[in-house]
Order: sequence, then structure tokens, then C-alpha cells
Amino acid sequence: MTFRVSRGCSLRNRGGENDRLSVGRPIGIIVVSRGVLPLLVGGTGQYVWALLEGWRVPRVPPDRRLRAELETLAQREGPQALVEELARIDPASADRIDPRNLRRLIRALEVYRATGRPLSAWRTSEPPDFASTVIGLACPRDELYRRIDARVDAMMAAGLVDEVRGLIERGYGCGLPAMSGIGYREIAAHLAGERDIASAIEGTKTGTHRLARHQHAWFKPSDERIKWPAPGGQAGEVWAAVEEFLVASAGAG
Repeated sequence: MTFRVSRGCSLRNRGGENDRLSVGRPIGIIVVSRGVLPLLVGGTGQYVWALLEGWRVPRVPPDRRLRAELETLAQREGPQALVEELARIDPASADRIDPRNLRRLIRALEVYRATGRPLSAWRTSEPPDFASTVIGLACPRDELYRRIDARVDAMMAAGLVDEVRGLIERGYGCGLPAMSGIGYREIAAHLAGERDIASAIEGTKTGTHRLARHQHAWFKPSDERIKWPAPGGQAGEVWAAVEEFLVASAGAG
């Protein structure tokens, strides 16, 4: 079985979930049409379920002025000011969105300002026209953190600082969503003289620990849609689950 990586978004893309879904769905269709099995690996839980469950999100273009106003408010009073405003107009989204995720908070407020309807009211779904199986890999938290820290150290040894410096020199500003990912923003702050390298490395590790904890809200052991192989025998169970899915899909086709 051969796997290839498909990339459909530019680093300069400022779009959100709707843009990623508009890219992800067609790529999946193209890959399947070529007789290749697509794998959706990692990513945010929200995007994974949005793609697999066929979520439909509003097509509201970015409002640069409003975003600047809300960013200024968050800088002046803290992100909690945005959380409180969102809770007043859209409690469901306020409960769902990580209060540290400024970009998603602003997007939810932006949708409400543009449409007069809360983002949660726009979230409808349409069953996708493809079959899928979801496999989760569990790991004890202390071991997961150890692996995260080792991966961050390996990224640094492989030249993450030079990579971020090169991107900035090529005009990819820190305001781009792609440059706000964990690791990139910490190293960018280091290069801007805002923090030392040790702090940037530690911030990358703790930020990734936080992301791992947050992912548990989207991928729960109790979720019956997810197959969770037993720790220690994961490889064999994963392949068995994939083969079972392929056989069932072939029979349904």
C-alpha cells in the first residue's frame, strides 16, 4: 500500500475551518478516484469531525476592521473579555471553544456580527458521500509528554530556528494563521527578541502538552465511533481494523 502526502493550502491562507473543509473534501474525492486510500492523520479534533460528519459552516468573509478591534480588546482586557461577550450571544460556542484560542473566539464573534445568528446555530451537517473508519491511539500521559518533549528537542536539533527565520525573511509574517502554530510562534518571539531560546523551547513543550490535553475533549475513550487498540499491541490491531474496513467497503460497493 502506498501513501502520499497531499497539501492543499498556502502558508498565506488566512481562511478558517470553511476554507480547510473546501480543500479537504475535494482532495479526498480525487485521492479515492485514483484508487489510493486517503489517511486523515492528526489535526484538530474539530476539523476531523467536521470533515467526517459533513459539517456545514457559514461563508462569512473576514472583517479585518472588526478583527483588529477585537484583538485590541483582548490585548487591553485579556481574552476573557471576548469569552464573556461570546457567552452572552452564543453560550454553546463559548463552552466549546478553548478560551486561549483567540482566533476561534474572534471568528465566532465575527460570524454573529455579520449574520445576526450565533455560530452554533449555523452548524448543520450533511452526511458525507464516503465511508470512513476512525482509529485512536492511546498513550499514558507521562509517556505522551516524554515523547512530545523528545520531539520538540529533535525539531530544534533539525533546525527549527533557521526554518522560522527563513520563513520570516521570505515575508511570512507572524500574523498569518500558519505561523501561529505551536513552536512557530514561540521561535518567532525568540527571533524578535521577546524571549530567550530556553523559554521558547519550554513554551513549545508546554503548549503541546496543553494541546494534547485539549484533544481528549474531541477524542474520548467512551466515543463508540472510535476504535481504540489496546496499548502494546496497537500495530496489529490497527491493521486488522483497516483490513476489516476495506473488506466491508468493498462488499458495500
